[in-house]
Amino acid sequence: MRSGGGRSAAVRVTAGEGRAAILRFGVPGAGEVGVTTAGREALLAEMAARLQAGQGFAVATLNLDHVVKLRRDAGFRAAYAAQTHVVADGNPIVWLCRLAGRRVELVPGSDLIGPAMAMAARLGVPVGVIGSTEAVLERAAARLEAAHPGLRIVARLAPPMGFDPEGPGAEAVLEAVAARGARLVLLALGAPKQEKLAALGRLRQPGLGFLSIGAGLDFIAGAQKRAPLWVRRLALEWLWRMLGNPLRLAGRYAACLAALPGLALLALGERRGG
Repeated sequence: MRSGGGRSAAVRVTAGEGRAAILRFGVPGAGEVGVTTAGREALLAEMAARLQAGQGFAVATLNLDHVVKLRRDAGFRAAYAAQTHVVADGNPIVWLCRLAGRRVELVPGSDLIGPAMAMAARLGVPVGVIGSTEAVLERAAARLEAAHPGLRIVARLAPPMGFDPEGPGAEAVLEAVAARGARLVLLALGAPKQEKLAALGRLRQPGLGFLSIGAGLDFIAGAQKRAPLWVRRLALEWLWRMLGNPLRLAGRYAACLAALPGLALLALGERRGG
């Protein structure tokens, strides 16, 4: 799975085979990655069907920051290409799809946790959580189990600082979460680590389902504060985050804003091309 940076990937918007809407990235040497699943209910239904059939999956939640990273990180592109499902986690991705004439729903990873845990409880599927810190995982697991009667979180693994999602330590983490009986695994490592670990998991533990959720467990545990609902409804969660940590995030969001005009032109061109 490991690969270097390489040249920037071209980006184009196009229709997907058998999908309601799709935003694809033409990636040299790694096929195409992009939005494959148009909404939350469709995603949850497919996750449930795979779990009941004993099949694994990997779900990524695409946002504009990921687009920027995908252009410069070949390893991240390969990891995204290995995902079985990709949803639109970010209003810019939703808007770009609409510009291209294809409608998708906004499906943030953090908002998938509750419905996914309710599904796991209903189906009797054991859950594992990987990422953050031991304290956060314990608090988040306790709150999720209390909120969803019947839910069993059987594995809680907090990798150390500097964790390599493609190294020997990653193999050990995947073996441990499988050995403890988890069948659905929440990955809270941030991008690109969580997507890379999910891709490795598809190879090493193909019967497990992996759901990348970013800071979702930190929000549930109270270790981080998520933007209020009214801020999210105004599509200003990015501003909320940047104001909370401008030194770390200002450059990231500047790169995202710089990428938007070119992506919008590509989306409009796809719409006109029909």
